[in-house]
Amino acid sequence: MLTYHFKEESGFPLYIQLYRFIKQDIEDGTLKGDERLPSKRAFAKNLGVSTITVENAYDKLASEGYIYSKPKSGFFVESLKLRRTDLDGQGSAAANSGSKEIGNTGTKGDNSEYPDEDYEAAYETVKYDFTSNRNHEKLFPFSNWAKVMRKVLSEKSEEILIPSPAQGTKSLRTAIAKHLQEFRGMKVDPEMIIIGAGTEYLYSLLIQLFGRDKIYALEEPGYVKISKIYRANQVKVRYIPLDENGVDAKVFSGSDADILHISPSHHFPTGVSMPAGRRYEILRLAEEKESRFIIEDDYDSELRSDGLPMPTLFEMDTSGKVIYMNTFTKTLTSTIRISYMILPEKLMKRFKDELGFYSCTVSNFQQYTLAEFILNGYFESHINRLRRYYNKERELILGELKNYEGKLISGIRDEGAGLHFLIELRTELSDDELKKRALGKGIRISTLSDYYMQEKKNTGTLVMNYSSIGIDNNHDAVKELMGLLSED
Repeated sequence: MLTYHFKEESGFPLYIQLYRFIKQDIEDGTLKGDERLPSKRAFAKNLGVSTITVENAYDKLASEGYIYSKPKSGFFVESLKLRRTDLDGQGSAAANSGSKEIGNTGTKGDNSEYPDEDYEAAYETVKYDFTSNRNHEKLFPFSNWAKVMRKVLSEKSEEILIPSPAQGTKSLRTAIAKHLQEFRGMKVDPEMIIIGAGTEYLYSLLIQLFGRDKIYALEEPGYVKISKIYRANQVKVRYIPLDENGVDAKVFSGSDADILHISPSHHFPTGVSMPAGRRYEILRLAEEKESRFIIEDDYDSELRSDGLPMPTLFEMDTSGKVIYMNTFTKTLTSTIRISYMILPEKLMKRFKDELGFYSCTVSNFQQYTLAEFILNGYFESHINRLRRYYNKERELILGELKNYEGKLISGIRDEGAGLHFLIELRTELSDDELKKRALGKGIRISTLSDYYMQEKKNTGTLVMNYSSIGIDNNHDAVKELMGLLSED
């Protein structure tokens, strides 16, 4: 029987400690693939904990792809070792069918979300915007932010006027490292962090760091803006299709891409979370070629509503192949343009040698303000408030939509993470007709087809961003949206 020793002083719940013990044993091979785990009741008795503790640990491991269940048989360990035979002989064929290059001309694959001029003309009359992922203005922590600003002006007047290093102020980098340790369990050296005014700026730094001859692989479907940024920087792009476990490893393996840009914890727009087995597979593929790296975009991990965030690729990486990226625009406001990335040691040395002459693009005042905001506990309180609010809003809007299931809606794909989900409609209307009809009624929507860079096809699936709708407007917004489908 497995036996672990818990530490009450660790500050982590017992189920999280148990989850980490088992996860470590799976990762280092102590627990083998397809090995049966103890029953929850027997395991709890042996460990001297409650059955619910074991159940919660097993549930978290299963949700992340470390274990799987068999009806009436219990839980078993997933095999995480990459089997090269699964890829050999298939990668090239898959690559030819699924990985294509889009040029820099901006014609096919341009994927402007609303290319029709009528959309822009009608935008000013929008009443409900299901395409916006901005936080509601009433959720911004104005009083605490103002309090911290006054403190910074009073106590750091000299530091504000001294140019910061290219990486950003030590104060903010230290605060970010502390936040990642407490929230994500990530041990990060502040010297490995680079601060920038938005992820777009950080992408441009990476392109310069790697060189414009490198080829970038992006998720298909995916966030449109990322594709536009890379194409605007005149680098070649390949689009790698997704399956139920995230980006297709076979296609990536057979492609000529050097840099893979992915959001494994919560893909936009499909909501897919990459399980542990696929994560190790992707990491192994990156290790096979010296030029290969992974950009991990963890854009909304703080807003996950179904438990603790999944472990990052950065944590799992042992070869210095993962660049971790995150932003404060999702949790604070899009107008506070502060993002950051964490480079592996070798890349950081190259950055300092080749690009260290750049000035940090975020003002010292904002950097010191955010650092104090984090270190004084205001950021954690703000995140907790956001979660409570959006969990409530999510429940309300899903409840409204379920009233139309089977009639106007054939399915709701709710992954329990982030600020969006998908709804599959029962309609004969094309995606473009849906959007135009909605905009005519003052409702802005986007469809899954908007996020494909290559061949367009009607999906009948709406990507529902709900953060800017507001709790009080959910009933009317959903009623008017569904009313569009019942029109003749």
